[in-house]
Amino acid sequence: MKADRRDPHALTKAMLAGDRIALARLITLVENRGSATAEVMSQVYSRCGRAFTIGITGPPGAGKSTITACIIEHLRELGNSVGVVAIDPSSPFSGGSVLGDRIRMQKHFLDPEVFIRSLSTRGSHGGLARAGRDVSRLFDAFGKDVVIIETVGVGQTELDIMEVADTVVVVLVPEAGDTVQVMKAGLLEIADVFVVNKADREGAKRMHTELEMMLHLKTASEDDSWQVPVLMATASAGEGTAEVLQACQRHRARLDDPGRRAKRNERLRSEVLEICEEEIMRRLRSAGGRTLAELLDSVSRGRRDPYQAAIDLLADPASLASILKQDGKERC
Repeated sequence: MKADRRDPHALTKAMLAGDRIALARLITLVENRGSATAEVMSQVYSRCGRAFTIGITGPPGAGKSTITACIIEHLRELGNSVGVVAIDPSSPFSGGSVLGDRIRMQKHFLDPEVFIRSLSTRGSHGGLARAGRDVSRLFDAFGKDVVIIETVGVGQTELDIMEVADTVVVVLVPEAGDTVQVMKAGLLEIADVFVVNKADREGAKRMHTELEMMLHLKTASEDDSWQVPVLMATASAGEGTAEVLQACQRHRARLDDPGRRAKRNERLRSEVLEICEEEIMRRLRSAGGRTLAELLDSVSRGRRDPYQAAIDLLADPASLASILKQDGKERC
């Protein structure tokens, strides 16, 4: 029986029963941040927590998509089903994604055990759309063994991937320049695995050595039992990518360390606030009613400044509660 495409609850039920079309429609719903997003994610949350999430990040042109395609191939050889969230640059005109990653991974596109979805960054400064976390959880609830999140690769702002992925792979190339720039970008702090890709090029061994030296100095002063490996690969030739997956799997075995559990719990606390913030903003923007209309009108006419208007609204809990309850939900 086909799910009603307009009913998020029916879609959720169908998706949990293995309906790929329902999964695709739910991904569209959460990417567009539909009004039912929080409810849908709440319904599937109990089915999450089994998939292993790998984040792949690094500067543009480092070969992230090629490495991702190779890792997918290795995972499929091991019998794992895979979900891929490819974060693409937003189109400056439509806000949609460029879909370049889907083109580069077309080898796996017809595999029924691989589901690839491109998302646009939608202006996210961290290179990872907020919807990325929800889509990865939908893949998890759908039954994917491994979820790969490949970020857009915008250099110094590729930091929010660590809030979503269990293991973060940072891909660099010899042309990335002085490794000091890696430190400035914050990549040294977020990487669980470093990969120097295009290892057949000049400067690859030097970058490998410098990264290992910096990591040695970093871990010598920190209480961290995981020694971040620096691997060499030439993904275009399929060389070294199996070792990348093996390093990710070794890191996965350490995810239950007390320190990492504490960080994961702290992320969940922060996520509650993020969800509340998004939901409150959505309701405020879609709310009708005289109270809010009069408040905004007084600002637009210059009778009240925006700061005082916000203070007045927050100082009147009854009015604020009434506005937030006016939740004119659109259908997906």
